[in-house]
Amino acid sequence: MMRKEKLRFVIADDEPLIRMDLREMLEEAGHEVAGEASDGREAIALARRLHPACVLLDVKMPEIDGIAAARIITREKLAPVILLTAFSDDRTVERANAAGVSAYLVKPVEEEQLFPAIEIACARTRERRQMEAELAELKTALENRKLLDRAKGVLMDRCRLKEAEAFRRIQRRSMEERLPLEEVARAILRGEEKRENDYE
Repeated sequence: MMRKEKLRFVIADDEPLIRMDLREMLEEAGHEVAGEASDGREAIALARRLHPACVLLDVKMPEIDGIAAARIITREKLAPVILLTAFSDDRTVERANAAGVSAYLVKPVEEEQLFPAIEIACARTRERRQMEAELAELKTALENRKLLDRAKGVLMDRCRLKEAEAFRRIQRRSMEERLPLEEVARAILRGEEKRENDYE
């Protein structure tokens, strides 16, 4: 069974009985079904509005099929998607894989299949989001480092300073004005740009 954390789900299937079975399984396990849809278009709208932990989609649905809906939901990083289908042919599996789904379960879906698939899908999504956050932090740190290096270069040229002294000046101004180092660096670069424009 899944860990005890209560999760919110969106389920989409054009057969009300299947939606009811899925709802019962999830609610009996202590989870919440935040929304139900009978077609892919509605499933996408619910995922955008409700931000569920996971979306369960049938493959064959009107309006937009489950695979096309899964592609949009995963591209927009709304939630991991688990596809439920009576079809396990190679072409359908290939399309599902290309859409970025987290799991692919063949109906009738049993608890023994569903809950491990949900747990893995949610864990992978958490890992991916953490990696993306770490990459964004690294990118920001690198951009800030480049800004600082450019600002130091400006001070070194303008004031005939060594690198260490140029950095100390930026640090001092940062403390005096209570601004992050990168903001001070930006201000120095803007000032230099203005000086160059004044000479043109």
